[in-house]
Amino acid sequence: MMAVGAALAFWLATWALNVALARSRWRKARAVRIAVPVIFGLAVLVLWQGLVRGLEVSPVILPAPSDIAVTFANSTETLWEDFVQTVLKGALSGYLIGCGVAFVTAILIDRSAFLTAGLLPIGNFVAALPIVGIAPILVSWFGFDWHSKAAVVVAMVFFPVLVNVVQGLKETEAMQRDLMRTYAASYWQTMLKLRLPAAMPFVFNGLKIATTLALIGAIVAEYFGSPVKGMGFRISTGVGRLAIDLVWAEIAVAALVGTAFYGIVAMIEKFVTFWHPSQRVG
Repeated sequence: MMAVGAALAFWLATWALNVALARSRWRKARAVRIAVPVIFGLAVLVLWQGLVRGLEVSPVILPAPSDIAVTFANSTETLWEDFVQTVLKGALSGYLIGCGVAFVTAILIDRSAFLTAGLLPIGNFVAALPIVGIAPILVSWFGFDWHSKAAVVVAMVFFPVLVNVVQGLKETEAMQRDLMRTYAASYWQTMLKLRLPAAMPFVFNGLKIATTLALIGAIVAEYFGSPVKGMGFRISTGVGRLAIDLVWAEIAVAALVGTAFYGIVAMIEKFVTFWHPSQRVG
């Protein structure tokens, strides 16, 4: 039980440190804002390690973080192969196709009252379809390789991006549009110089939502058929073989990739929408 006691003591110490940092006069400094979640994450890992070792939890139920780290280090080739299959081929290609098609469709909807009245309600219906229902159908249509996973990702990311872009294009005020007309601006000039810049915060909201949906869709789709590689395939077979440490290693990769993907899109948003009040610091 010494491991449990030491882990609890470490948890309490880091908790007190985080409280002190959060209340300090440096709480708004970048270093403190980064240090607080890092310390909290480290405390969670130490507590996890101490509880598993101290209570002698079976690795089949919950492996210790150190065991997961060893498996991670020994399985880098397998993890990289799964990363390429699931993330680069399935999730990323589907994300780019789905977001691109959604953007073009939003422009078409903006120019057509018929599409606004007809397509958006159908889109609501399609968005409500359960992914576990449509994934096996798309796998049977497009085969077991990454193409079917990309199709599932397209189905998942299309509607959130579409709705956000359509809503963003409505954000300009009538007076601003009238001003562009007085300058004899064409539809595309108004679109490029007024409406698209105003829509960017909404566009990036949709793109950020789609980053997490893309990864989830690609992994879930692999449960319904895939070649002998991929994160979803490895997780499903790893549970069956009781290789839970490998399952957690795959989950760690998915979490890191999802966080990095979201962060990259958020950084691009900050660069593009630097003028928006939400991006102003202080």
